[in-house]
Amino acid sequence: MVEARESFDRLMDELEGLCHPGEVFLASFLGEDSDFVRLNHNRVRQAGHVVQRECRVSLIRGRREAQGALSLGADRSSDAERLGALIERLRTQLTVAGDDPHLLYATEPHSTAEVRTADEPDSRAAITTVMELGEGLDLVGLFANGSFCRGFGNSLGQGNWYANGGFNLDISAHGDGARAVKCLYAGQSWDPAALGHRIAELRDRLAALAREGRALTPGRYRVYLSPYALGEVLGLLGMSAFGMRSHKTLHTPLLKMIREGRRLHPGITVLEAHREGYTPAFTSAGFIKPEQVVLIEAGELRDCLVDRRSAAEYGVTPNAEVEGTRSLALAAGDLPEREMLARLDTGIYVDHLWYGNFSDWNECRITATTRYASFWVEDGEITAPIPTMRLDESIYHLLGDGLMGLTRERESIVDPGTYEWRSLSSQHLPGALVDGVGFAM
Repeated sequence: MVEARESFDRLMDELEGLCHPGEVFLASFLGEDSDFVRLNHNRVRQAGHVVQRECRVSLIRGRREAQGALSLGADRSSDAERLGALIERLRTQLTVAGDDPHLLYATEPHSTAEVRTADEPDSRAAITTVMELGEGLDLVGLFANGSFCRGFGNSLGQGNWYANGGFNLDISAHGDGARAVKCLYAGQSWDPAALGHRIAELRDRLAALAREGRALTPGRYRVYLSPYALGEVLGLLGMSAFGMRSHKTLHTPLLKMIREGRRLHPGITVLEAHREGYTPAFTSAGFIKPEQVVLIEAGELRDCLVDRRSAAEYGVTPNAEVEGTRSLALAAGDLPEREMLARLDTGIYVDHLWYGNFSDWNECRITATTRYASFWVEDGEITAPIPTMRLDESIYHLLGDGLMGLTRERESIVDPGTYEWRSLSSQHLPGALVDGVGFAM
């Protein structure tokens, strides 16, 4: 990412020269250098390499702001010319823009530089290992691997830089019909032994899927939610439940925690752990994020995520780029993961949940389908796959009076999204043992 840093520094110098007296610019730089490999039938079906750079600029005069973006190429003179044209367009827009009452950006320079070390694997060698470990399986999915960077600069003298990297393997193995088992492996240090353990588990689950299924009637069951299944639940909360604006306007699914003092289980502590995730420690307005924001502590609501517009509206300090979680972490419990089936005893093992949504917003009730690999467990042993069922339960039960415990081991889950850019969102979650969870067909 040395070349990317040089491009960022050069852009900041050029913007300084383009800025007129009385104007302020805020500039964000995005960079990525990634390999992508798509698998089908455990063979490479598509492979590619993406290098991209982008500059996003806000031009401000008084209370007016205009924004634009520019994809960068290899020709410096062409980039400089197009950057100048962009600034002129933004300057024209400012002449017709109205004053923004919630405009807010950092005015005290706070420069930082953070370059994290990621032991990224050689993509060719990594995919070869995947195919060798998956020999005989119908593996389908995507492997993404590489480095990324983010930068921020303004005309007030602030400069921030962040570089990191990592890999993300998102695959599934398909059996007869529509049955399949997912396997996810992401991180910053490639370990073939760890991957081998995950694919061995995938083989075991696929063999279990081949057994005769067990029909279940709608009702309430004891359930073990894997970290991935729990991630679907907490992902819904993270999108809408913790923002300051949603709390101030009472448009949050956690309304009863605000109005009625409802609590979750004392073992539930939810954080937006910026430092644990992949997002930079600065925002696109130049504010420095805290290492973590405690959203729920010991079952009680604590702090909110605050973006720059809410900060201006409500007179507080911003602590996030957006008011949705990007580095969500749930504190671990004390149950050993290897004992979870025994602790479950008899009930349902849910590996993943799909198509999650709210079925009752005010009750914070969530619905999602089991879809693929979920199993009936009896006497601590997986005995049969179950048909697709729909979980429908309140968070106040799942993470409240129904929670029996969380695992002490946690899984790092990286969003596999690659729309325009590789996603930097992540979760760090344990598994959860819950009693009396409602299911429908």
